[in-house]
Order: sequence, then structure tokens, then C-alpha cells
Amino acid sequence: MRTIEYKGIRIPVLALGKGWLVVDKPAGLSIHNEPGRDLCSLVSAFVRADATIGESAGMDRGFGVNPVHRLDRETSGLIFLALAREVFRSLSSQFESRQVRKRYIAILHGRIEKPEGIDPWGTWAWALTAAAGGRRNPEGTGRRQESRTRYRVLEHSAHYTMVEIELLSGRTHQIRRHAKLSGHPVVGDLRYGSTRAAKYLSTNHAFERLGLHAQALTLVLPGENAPTTIESPALPDQMLDLFQKDLVACEL
Repeated sequence: MRTIEYKGIRIPVLALGKGWLVVDKPAGLSIHNEPGRDLCSLVSAFVRADATIGESAGMDRGFGVNPVHRLDRETSGLIFLALAREVFRSLSSQFESRQVRKRYIAILHGRIEKPEGIDPWGTWAWALTAAAGGRRNPEGTGRRQESRTRYRVLEHSAHYTMVEIELLSGRTHQIRRHAKLSGHPVVGDLRYGSTRAAKYLSTNHAFERLGLHAQALTLVLPGENAPTTIESPALPDQMLDLFQKDLVACEL
């Protein structure tokens, strides 16, 4: 697996094809808002520096590296990048028509009980505005739209719940806003969660990120007919360390 490195930042390249690639973005790295230092800039430099990569990637002249979907700066995980116009159009169509399955892993404050019955999945269905909200009004101000997020409890620790999440709609900060409305905000969330809790995590556990990771994408790759799942090989170390330490505390 190839890795892009820049001033201590490591960006694994998980998959690569003609006109596209998928990377595992670290938390805190902007996708395209800081020219020269953002994800698209670093990936572009990586592709141009390696003749083998550049040839196989098939970058269109003048097109550059463009994200096919969104991922918050604070969130880590998979991001699909297009290097060619036709690939960008094809993949964007899948994302816009909600044909792509997006799976996340999150660590939430508190204990969320598993739903009763056979189906392990629960659903958050609070209506949200298309634009972001805030701590006091996570639904947002203005016209709200139907919004649905599925979640499945994976494990409990002393103070947290690890959940698998699937987005069924696409509002800005949807997972973070729904988690807040459920009473179980994402750990480390400075916008929707408790600043006091985030400060405690930073001071006592050196946890200075959002506990949300884009774990997997399922979609039809360019030139193929059947869906393929691309998955992050592991949760980020900070998320794993926090949960495992709290798990030990739960068992004592």
C-alpha cells in the first residue's frame, strides 16, 4: 500500500484506477480549502512526482485532483478523488443519486441500548436543514428536510458506545447533528458536543480529534458493472486507544 507523507502527515492510498484513487484521509486535514497543504494538493503532488502512478492514474490535463463527495475536515476516513473529467461525472452521478453506500464508525458519549427485536439497526430521523446547525440548535434554522441515519451498536465501554452508521440522506454534519439530538454526541465534537468534555479528553487522554471515521464505500467503479466495497484497514489509533482504555475501565 502506497502512502503519501507530508510534514508528519500520513495518507494511505487504498485503491487506484484509471482516472481515480481512494485515500484514507487523516482527521484535521482539509480536502480543498488550503492550496498547497490540503488533501487535493498533496495527492496531486504525489501523482505528478511518481511516473508510474501518473501513467496509471490517467490525470486529465488541466483537471487536477477533485473530490467526488464531501467529508468534514474533522472526520477521518475514505475519500474518493477523481483525476479525469469523465470519471468525475460518472462517480458524481452515483453519489448524487444515493447509489453509494457510506459506512462510518463513531464513538459516542454515553450508553446507547440496542434496539429490541431481531433487527439490530436503529434509525435517527430528525428533520434537518441542508446547512449546518450548532450546539444549541442542531436541527438548523430555516426549512428542514427529511433526514435519516441508521446506526448499529457495536460495543460499549465505561463511558462510550461504538456504533456503525449508514447515511440514508446527505445533510451537512448529519451524523454529528443526529448524534447530538439523540443525546449522545460524537466524542471530541467541538461544534455540537460539550466543550468541557472535549477539553477533558484533550487534557487527560491526548484525544484531540473528532471520534468519527468514514470506514467504507460501496459503489460501481469506472469500467465495472458490479458494486465494489473499499474499506479502511483499521480505525485510527487515537479512536482505538481511547475506546480500549475506557473498555478496560469498564471491566475493572
